[in-house]
Amino acid sequence: MISPYVRRRRLATELVRLREEHGYSAERLCKETKIAKQKLSRLENARVRPDQDEIMRVLDHFRVGEKRWEEIMAIARESQENGWWENFRVEMGPRQALYADLEAGAEHIAEYHITLLPGLLQIPAYTEVRAVADRAAYPRRFTVERALEARAARQRVLDRPGGPTYEVIIDELAIRRHAAPPEVVRAQLDHLINVGHEKQKTTIRVLRLTARIAGNAVPRSSYFSYRYPDPSDPVVVAVDTITSDLVLTDPDEVANYASLYERLRSAALSPADSLDFLASVAEELPDYTRR
Repeated sequence: MISPYVRRRRLATELVRLREEHGYSAERLCKETKIAKQKLSRLENARVRPDQDEIMRVLDHFRVGEKRWEEIMAIARESQENGWWENFRVEMGPRQALYADLEAGAEHIAEYHITLLPGLLQIPAYTEVRAVADRAAYPRRFTVERALEARAARQRVLDRPGGPTYEVIIDELAIRRHAAPPEVVRAQLDHLINVGHEKQKTTIRVLRLTARIAGNAVPRSSYFSYRYPDPSDPVVVAVDTITSDLVLTDPDEVANYASLYERLRSAALSPADSLDFLASVAEELPDYTRR
């Protein structure tokens, strides 16, 4: 599976590059290909699924060579695909559907979490508490059951054949400030410890509150980066905000977040020490499995 969203971003880049190579303005291209100006704008901003006929009209108009023609049309076809999340989109909401899309086909995922424990590693009890607490952020047709199904489906990306390597930095704040009842947090921390020990392609690091970050950098929000096997696909960074997610593909913007991530990574505990820290925090919490 290839991320349709990432393919739309790639297609947008290819279309803009092609137009600029020929010295065309958007207005001139629309006039000569009979494509609506609004439609071309949305295509070049990756805001709409492409119409293959319209893409072919652009390629034929510029007399694109066979190899490049086939490459761009393949990208257009892949950007039209529907992932499993389309069946959940109404109930799970656009934000979780976006993450499912970005995760599809990723070769490497790196995340920094400042307030919540990582979604790809959440146990159902933790997800359920958060789904109820954040009810206002979900659409009207939201159900807890469907939210749990969608979360479980997203998590399977880490176990698929050829799945991504996954590294997550968890801020101590997300561990100490409980986003669920203490007994649920303990079960969640126990799960993180097990995953850290058992899954070779998953790395968990903890950023202590007392950690000294190079350059006195202070992360302002959680964010996530995705790299894909095709080197021509953009590296994507998604920044978590209260109401929506900011998705970045501009190389300079992405580089800023990559630089910050390396600083956070250097300041965080080693994977082994991180798991020991999680275990020590878990020991302080009630264990409802022993009741």
